Amino acid sequence: MEQPQHHNNSNQISGSKIGITVILNILITVAQIIGGIISGSIALLTDALHNFSDVISLLLSYIANRLAKKKSTIKQTYGFKRAEILSAFVNSVTLIAVAIFLIVEAVERFLDPQPVKADLVIYFAIGSIITNFISVLLLYKDSKNSMNIKSAYLHLLTDVMTSVAVMIGGILMKYFDIYRIDSILSVAIAIYLIIASYQLLLASIKILMQFTPHDVDIIGVTNLICDINCVKNVHHVHFWQLNEKEIFFEAHIDLEKDIQISKFQDILNEIEIILKKHNITHFNIQPEYGMDDSKNLIIQH
Repeated sequence: MEQPQHHNNSNQISGSKIGITVILNILITVAQIIGGIISGSIALLTDALHNFSDVISLLLSYIANRLAKKKSTIKQTYGFKRAEILSAFVNSVTLIAVAIFLIVEAVERFLDPQPVKADLVIYFAIGSIITNFISVLLLYKDSKNSMNIKSAYLHLLTDVMTSVAVMIGGILMKYFDIYRIDSILSVAIAIYLIIASYQLLLASIKILMQFTPHDVDIIGVTNLICDINCVKNVHHVHFWQLNEKEIFFEAHIDLEKDIQISKFQDILNEIEIILKKHNITHFNIQPEYGMDDSKNLIIQH
């Protein structure tokens, strides 16, 4: 069987970058809370809440990133490789919850706009944009290779957009007394947040529920295995993902004749070649001969 590939270097880089973004977001959250209280701006306080959710999200991502690198043990035979998927799930749920909260707050502000100290809103929003944009740049590259890092990256990206909306709202309030524009922009951003988070939530749920990976052709793979000499049937098949990179395959192989273990090893070698072509990293095969059991591809337990 192929041994799982390790990505310690990339994980270390991601971990250190997440640590920096956590510190930056704690600073901007405290600043926005102070600014929101002084200016009387609900928009700034809402943005501070969004930033605080980022802090929680980033901490979860950082912890999951560290756990994922722990070695397997007798009690944790898979190690903590699913920690990052669990983090992505929690983060995406949090993102959707924050988005819904922002929509409710935006509607309330639209119905009852309140005058605020627009100058402070603009200054603190600019500070938040700069800080979060630095964090976005730090995580951009790693977000392409990790669902966990991507969830943190999406948090920060939407924070930049939210802060831009707050800044625009501050400018319009300062020069044109248009207080409702902030609410309109907040709803638009929240809708985007829900759409982006839903895809991430769906992907993490599929892995946690051990669904068949979307790019795996079960029928095609099993037909190729059945074409191997001496293989009569493939049944009791399971495909699942441990994390984003490791796909597992398990099946019972019904043989046409009773053969020696050394001969079956040749069959295993051919199976491994087939599975490698389909990016399957681990497999477990149970050989059978003359077994009187169900030969269905998928067995109902």
